[in-house]
Amino acid sequence: MLRDITLGQYYRADSVIHRLDPRVKIVATFVFIISLFLVKNFIGYLVAGLFLCLCIKLSTVPPKFIFRGMKAIFFLLLITMVFNLFLTPGEALLSFWKIKITKEGIKLALMMGVRLVFLITGSSLMTLTTTPNNLTDGLEDLLKPLKKIRVPVHEISMMMSIALRFIPILMEETDKIMKAQMARCADFESGSLINRARSLVPILVPLFISAFRRANDLAMAMEARCYRGGEGRTKMKPLIYKKEDAIAYLVLVIYLALIIVLGRILFS
Repeated sequence: MLRDITLGQYYRADSVIHRLDPRVKIVATFVFIISLFLVKNFIGYLVAGLFLCLCIKLSTVPPKFIFRGMKAIFFLLLITMVFNLFLTPGEALLSFWKIKITKEGIKLALMMGVRLVFLITGSSLMTLTTTPNNLTDGLEDLLKPLKKIRVPVHEISMMMSIALRFIPILMEETDKIMKAQMARCADFESGSLINRARSLVPILVPLFISAFRRANDLAMAMEARCYRGGEGRTKMKPLIYKKEDAIAYLVLVIYLALIIVLGRILFS
C-alpha cells in the first residue's frame, strides 16, 4: 500500500501539461481545490470531474498510476463518508436503534467522498507533471510579493519542495523496514489495537533515524556545493510565460466561471 502513494512523485513525459509553466499548474491546483468548496450540487462536481479528466488526458499520465494513490486514503475516505452518513440530521430514510440514515446524510457523504477524491487526484497530478526544481521556482515566484515584509520566500519554497520530494522516499524506506521486520517474524496485523500500535515502534525508530540521516546528507551536499539561499541567486532556466500558459489561464477562468454559475447559482 505504501508504494501506492503517488503524491510527491514525478512522472516523466512530454505532454501539454508537463510543458506548462509551473506557476500555471500551482495556481490551477489551488483554484481547483477552492472550486471544490464552492460547489453546492452534483452539477458542479460533474463540471469539476470533466475538467479533471481533461487535464489527466492531456498529461498522458496513465489514469491507473494516478488513481493508485486512492488506496492509501481508502480508510480516511471511508471514515469521512460514514461520519457524514450517520451524523447528518434531516429526513430519515432508515432508522435502526439510535442510528439514523438521512437523505441529507447520503447526499453529504457522497459529495464529501467525491470532493476528497478530486482533491487528492488534482494535487497528485500537479506533482506528477512538475519536477521538484520547477515546483520550487514556481512557488518562489508566486510568493515573491511577500519579500517586502521580510518573509524568507526562497527558503520556504525550498522546504516545501524538499518535503514533497521526501514523501515517496520515506514511503519506500518504510516499506523496506516493514519487509525486514516481517522477515524476522514481526506481526503488524493481528492482536488488539494497542498491540498493533506497539508493533509499529520497530518501524518508527529506524524510520526517524533514516530520515534524520537523509536530511543531514542533503544539508552536507548543499553546503559542499556552496549553496546559499536568498538574494543574488540566479536561475539556469528562468521562468517565462508562453502562449500555452495564457491559454491555460483562460481555460481556468472559464472553468471557474462555470463552477460559480452552474455549481452554485443556477442549481442551488
